[in-house]
Amino acid sequence: MESNWALIGFGPNGWGDDILAGVLVTVSLALATLPLGLASGFLLALAKQSEDKALRLSADIYTTIFRGLPELLTLFLVYFGGQSAINALTGAVGLPELTVSSFIAGMIALGLVFSAFASEVFLAAFRAIPKGQTEGAMALGLSRWRIMLLILIPQLIKIALPGLANLWMNLLKDTALVSVVGLADTLRQSGIASRVTREPFLFFGVACAIFLVLTMLSSIVIGRIDTWTRRSGVMR
Repeated sequence: MESNWALIGFGPNGWGDDILAGVLVTVSLALATLPLGLASGFLLALAKQSEDKALRLSADIYTTIFRGLPELLTLFLVYFGGQSAINALTGAVGLPELTVSSFIAGMIALGLVFSAFASEVFLAAFRAIPKGQTEGAMALGLSRWRIMLLILIPQLIKIALPGLANLWMNLLKDTALVSVVGLADTLRQSGIASRVTREPFLFFGVACAIFLVLTMLSSIVIGRIDTWTRRSGVMR
């Protein structure tokens, strides 16, 4: 037992500092991906309600592709395919080759998947809001942007929050996939420690505990947000 505590500790023979650094990378990747996915998902939901058939079709094709592809395959396409595309472009204009970092590739890949699912959550939330509210606001002379900011978005937050919370939990777990392209996250650092020390059960058990703690903390934060939306009078 003492040797196990020494292995996961922060001393000279421990792996605690490496795993902690991996946790920071995991959280940073998830937090960096979240606004990208939310903004893209919101715009996709608007596109799916557009009167332009081409715009609706494009949004539907996008969501069909990235909801259907496995997250790991999407990551490979972005990391390796994006690298090849960038090098081909820079080579064509005579610029030196550029390297796509695993963090950026992971953020883009996970953002693509997150936005595809988030668009469906936002779309369902939009449809849950009675159309009479928009029609009444337009009759009062409010512009579309003021209707969106003052009437629709406050209600959208309340309705979409449970679905977006589930997507956040999935995003947090999917960050572990980026370890396969070299990102030093929680899972990769735990894997390295387990191979060096030959204690896979110990370190992967630590990784399990870390992800459980992160999801529990996320649940607490989401609960606070839900309480705030109720107290603020949204959808009353």
